[in-house]
Amino acid sequence: MIVKKTLSLKSIFEFTGYHFLWLTGWMSLVTTVYYFFSWSILALPWLPLPLIGTAVVFYIGFKNNQSYDRLWEARKIWSEITNSSRMLATMITNYRSGESSEADGELIRKQIVFRHIAYLYQLREQLLEPTVWEHVSMKSSWGTGFYNRQRRAKLTSSFQEELEAIAGRKYLSVEEKIDLQGYKNKAVQLLNIQTRMIQQLYKNNALNMLQQMEVQAAIRNFYDSQGKMERIKQSPFPREYATFSFIFVCVFIFFLPFGLLGEFERLGAFGIWLTIPVGVIIGWIFVAMEMISDYCENPFEGLRNDTPMLSICREIEINMLQTIGENDIPDLIKPKSHVLI
Repeated sequence: MIVKKTLSLKSIFEFTGYHFLWLTGWMSLVTTVYYFFSWSILALPWLPLPLIGTAVVFYIGFKNNQSYDRLWEARKIWSEITNSSRMLATMITNYRSGESSEADGELIRKQIVFRHIAYLYQLREQLLEPTVWEHVSMKSSWGTGFYNRQRRAKLTSSFQEELEAIAGRKYLSVEEKIDLQGYKNKAVQLLNIQTRMIQQLYKNNALNMLQQMEVQAAIRNFYDSQGKMERIKQSPFPREYATFSFIFVCVFIFFLPFGLLGEFERLGAFGIWLTIPVGVIIGWIFVAMEMISDYCENPFEGLRNDTPMLSICREIEINMLQTIGENDIPDLIKPKSHVLI
């Protein structure tokens, strides 16, 4: 997630700058052929272009809204997990049955909090696994896949110190780590263990029935939230919307210089050369709108526009450790180059 009020020119160029190259090439080719060969047939009437452009803008606007909804829903789900995690730590720390002493089940209570922190980081790791339709998985799309894999690797490496610190904190026992290797969905298995441990507290009279039901309800909330995020992760944005949006933008840009030629020719012999800069700017605007919606589709891709899961997990980790009275508290994740992951 970018945590800066405005993007720098460098960031904008890194995101969309390479499109200026082919846009300039296309506008220059059409204009040059028209000027030197006097092919008047290339100058199309201007009227169809605004009609096509208006339709494309409405279509891209719809796609942008739907893509942003996916991104914002992902952020709201992580907010639900944040609130439920704080509630879990509070209940585990303070709930006592009338028959238990202050020290009853303290080890299990602490293990539940530690295991939940491990669950959060495991869930993040699972959500970052690329799917075939994400940008980092693209194989042959003008180098886009390779470029985004490089961007993701560079972004991850900038937070390498924080990731190593997380790996060094032993929230799971060696036995639990070994046992998890046999499960495909490790995060779900951690919740399953949590349920058993809470039930154990109840059997040991460390929690009464009502308290046990409330704590189990919190675990159920994590199942629900994880399922919602997996739905977003495993359900691509409808490909017909994404594909036709890209095609419509390409069609508009293809015809754009032909419509501009006749208009700028009215300014004189050299006026038609304005087709190049004006066409590049108009084409870039449409491409940028398409790219913004395209990159909002996948909020768990690990790129800089995505949900900052690492910083959210760290914030929850700090809150839970402080709730149970731990002294070894890690620092918040700080932005690197105005980006949080």
